[in-house]
Amino acid sequence: MELRHLRYFTAVAETCHFGKAAEGLHLAQPALSHAIRQLEAELGAPLFTRTTRQVRLTPAGEFFLAEAHRVLDAVDDSVRGVRRIADGRFGLVRIGFTGTSAVAHLPRVARAVQRELPGVALEVHADLLTPDQCEGLRTGTLDIGVLRPPVTGDGIELHTIEAEPLILAAPADHRLAAEPVVSMMDLRTESFIAYASKDSVVNEAVLRSCRAAGFSPHREHEAAGTAVLLALVAGGLGVAVVPASARALPIAGVVFRDLTDAATVELALAWPRGADSPLVHAVLDTVRACLAPEPSEIRS
Repeated sequence: MELRHLRYFTAVAETCHFGKAAEGLHLAQPALSHAIRQLEAELGAPLFTRTTRQVRLTPAGEFFLAEAHRVLDAVDDSVRGVRRIADGRFGLVRIGFTGTSAVAHLPRVARAVQRELPGVALEVHADLLTPDQCEGLRTGTLDIGVLRPPVTGDGIELHTIEAEPLILAAPADHRLAAEPVVSMMDLRTESFIAYASKDSVVNEAVLRSCRAAGFSPHREHEAAGTAVLLALVAGGLGVAVVPASARALPIAGVVFRDLTDAATVELALAWPRGADSPLVHAVLDTVRACLAPEPSEIRS
């Protein structure tokens, strides 16, 4: 028994006419009749009662029609699924986000993937530092990373999304809270709250900015993530210099101010070098498009 036998049988069963079924199948009627007789012989039961005026399903034929539809529908679903996978339109993609990028960009990324690739599910790993994402991309536990270069080691491709300015996060009652814009030199006597990781790209950028302004920052406290860091700022334990996307984490008691002379930190898409998954590349293209700066942002 072949799939063609099932398709021939359902065509005859739905028309109850060998001539019309043969015409719809673009098949000669004798060949269709022969195929049905072969199928009945293999099954060991007649599927149709035939008279000179009428073709009707037998009880066995009625049962077999339902089963044939079930099998053919499953085959068609499988074919569509294979094609969606091959086209990068179906499957699971594991994506990591570092720090504030999850708060600032994850909603837009998730909506874009749902809209453009409705058959793709995202498994999100948020608040992962760049070294952890690099390890995940190499070991296969992550497919895509949204991280801050530079990356550690080899084997990872990068596409820069943006160069994000650093801004000041200060307690609402701080002396600089009333200033619309602040310089790094204004922070020379402040106690700093920094990220706890020794590999923090943001910490390195803050240190460069302070040294360029002629001083070394006094680290008073450390925090594992941005939410805790801002909570320490709100508690009046110091100031912090953070990526501008931290504004997406409004915390009572914290004000954000632009810094005139601070460094920037890059945000980039990352994926394993040589990755040949159409699914991963379809998601990468979608994320690139949704995170690309608007023309007005480029002009400003």
